[in-house]
Formats: sequence, C-alpha cells, structure tokens
Amino acid sequence: MVPHLVTALNGPINELEQRILESTPVIERWFRLEWMEHTPPFYSSVDVRNAGFKLAPVDTCLFPGGWNNLSPEMLPLAVQAAMAAIEKICPEAKNLLLVPSAQTHNTFYLSNLSRLAQIFNLAGLNVRLGSLSADLKEPVQLEVPGGAPLTLEPLQRGKRRLGLKHFDPCTILLNNDLSAGVPGILEDLHEQYLLPPLHAGWPTRRHSTHFRLYEELAKRFAKVLGMDHWLINPACAPCGELDLTTPAGLAALQAQVDVVLTKTRRKYKEYGINEKAFAVIKRDDGRADVGPWVVRDAKDVPALVAAAQLAGQATGAAARQPLQGPFFVQEGVLNNERINDAVAEPVVYMMDRYVVGGFYRVHADQADHQGMNGPGASFLPLAFDQSNHLPQLGARPGASGPNRFYMYGVIARLGMLAASYELEATDPDAEIYD
Repeated sequence: MVPHLVTALNGPINELEQRILESTPVIERWFRLEWMEHTPPFYSSVDVRNAGFKLAPVDTCLFPGGWNNLSPEMLPLAVQAAMAAIEKICPEAKNLLLVPSAQTHNTFYLSNLSRLAQIFNLAGLNVRLGSLSADLKEPVQLEVPGGAPLTLEPLQRGKRRLGLKHFDPCTILLNNDLSAGVPGILEDLHEQYLLPPLHAGWPTRRHSTHFRLYEELAKRFAKVLGMDHWLINPACAPCGELDLTTPAGLAALQAQVDVVLTKTRRKYKEYGINEKAFAVIKRDDGRADVGPWVVRDAKDVPALVAAAQLAGQATGAAARQPLQGPFFVQEGVLNNERINDAVAEPVVYMMDRYVVGGFYRVHADQADHQGMNGPGASFLPLAFDQSNHLPQLGARPGASGPNRFYMYGVIARLGMLAASYELEATDPDAEIYD
C-alpha cells in the first residue's frame, strides 16, 4: 500500500516546478555539458528539504548506506548505472572488494551491504567483503534479516595491492566514510581502483567547501533558468577552527549564526514568508559527536554549547574535544512534506551520474525544522503510486509523483555535481597549472 504524501505546495515551489518541467531539455543539456568536463562521484546520496517555498539540499553523502531502503522496482536502474560506472573505470573488472564500516553489528547496515553486493553481482562482478578491523583473523558469517548471510573476511595487504585470500580485485569499493581516520592499509595502492578516493573521506572533506561550490553551481544553474538561486540554495557560513569553550570561540560562532539568520530573514521578507528563520550548526568535518544544533537567535548559542559540555562530561566525550575544531552554519530549511501525518525528508540516491532511486526518511516524533536521521526514523522506499521517474510534461505542478521526483533528482544532481567539483579541488594528486 502506497502511503499518502502531502506537500505544503505554494508560491515559488509551484513556480519552480513549472520552470523545471518546461526547461527539461535545457537542464539535461546543461548537465551533459558539465559531465563532459567533470567526473561524478562513484556513488552518492543527497538529503533534500522541501519547505513548500524552497527546495534545497542539506547534506551530500559520498559513502551512502541505506541502499536496502530503495524499492525492488528501482534495482534495475542501480544495476545499469553500476555497469556504466564500472565500464568507465575498469572495463575488464571481474572482482570487486567491498570494504564496509564498523557497523557490522547493525542489522539495517547489513541489509545495505547485502543490497550493494546484489547490485554489483547483477552488474557482472564477483563481490566479497573485507574488514578493516585488525581483530578479525578468520572469515565470519553475518546474518542478514530476510536474506542470505554475508561472509566478512580479513583484508590481506601486499606491497602494492589489497585483497583477500585467493581474491585479487581490480576495484575496491569503500562503504566507510573514514571518519575514524584513514587506515594505512588503504594507502599507496597501485594498479587498483579505490572508490571513492581517500580524499572523499571526512579527514579531508568539509561541509563548507561542498556548499560553497554548490552555491556557485546553483547561481549558474538558476541564471540559465531565469530564477533566484536562493530557492534551491541554503545560505551557509564557515566558521573555521573554533574553541567553543572560550568566549572568543563562542563570539565567532554567534557572529556567523547572525550572518546566516540575517540573510534568511531578508529573503523571507522578500517572498512574504510567514515563518521564523532558523540556522543549523554542524561540525564542518562531519563528526557526529556534537550537534547538529538548531538555533533561531544567535543569543541562544551559549546555552546550546553549555548543554553540550554537560552532556559530554556525562558520557566522557569531553576527552575527544568535540567542542574544539571546525564548525559550519547552514540556513535551516523547513521540512513541509508529510506521510501519514509524519514529517518526511526525501533522500535521492545516485550512481555515477544517474539518479537510481530514492526514499523518504520519516519521523513521527520530529518537528518540521528538525533532522530526520536518528533513532525512531523509518524509511519508505517510494511515496508515489507510480515508480516512473520521468517527468509528466504538461501535468499541473504538484499533481504528479514523477514530476516531484524529477524535481528532487535535479536538485540532487546539482549536489552530486558540487561533490565532483569538491573532489577535484581536494585531490592531492591533481596537476596544478599556472
């Protein structure tokens, strides 16, 4: 049974959807020209927020889990995209080594690994799993709910290559964002393709870099369509390295919160939006041990930080200094989609440059300004009666599921393209020209 989707459709979003549908040939040509010059991430996912008056990405993941949340009807798209991606990188590939995160005790994550292995099996590859854990000495079987068990094996590193016992892969696929650091076993590999590259991990990535590049793309894209780029872009402000346990660090963070809130309030006034602006404070380096914090006034920042300090002392997190490091402030985008009265956030999945599916992250206990990714969240693979991803030209905006999904896919592909620019900018092996 397909759940009922309700969206707060009004004003600019309807106009934006109409403009996107009318501009489909222009949009697709624009993306084709971009992909002639740039290489998409191997796979990615983008969290999208539909405020009813604005549609924008709030996060781009380069090591997406949750592939099991895509509906079976979407599987052929993922398989075809996987074939295209592998053919571009290593046409003669026959073995793929999948390296997961440490979440192998999590049954949902195991289902994700099972679905990834299925996709690449159907794409014509032998898939085996290798663990980064130094404690794993022998292969172990992992039980997957509702599926065949997975075998997790210890990695074996030679002088130039990484593999498993009796398994020498051409391609190594990381499903691990490296937030705990880059293991030496993954460095200095030769004649093997490591996907995504090491500099796609959080030791290198920064939210601020990604969204700065996204804003540049959003401006160019919006100019082509003749619209305000704010309708598809969340205002952002990097804070750099801060020590939030000091008055100077707190003041610097408050100043950037005020910058973002001032920009947002100005736009709300311009569009006649009767909502209270808010900002979201995140670690710029992707660490999840502090935040994200929702704030509606810069004066509220000290209380949030004080609460985080108390929580850190209670859990021992203070030793890891989560309140010291790079921070990032992003305009909050309301979540005005509902499924069965619960707030729903669209998540779009891509492989190579293709949209292969999506789902709704739903949370009955969260408000429209809060994040959906946490305990209690559920996932609905497809919120529309029709699984067709093509826009229905001529259909009234808001009346067609595929139209809505196409619009989400356009925004997600902009996020993916920004990630492509980001990887180029942070590539340690890139040639530098004067």
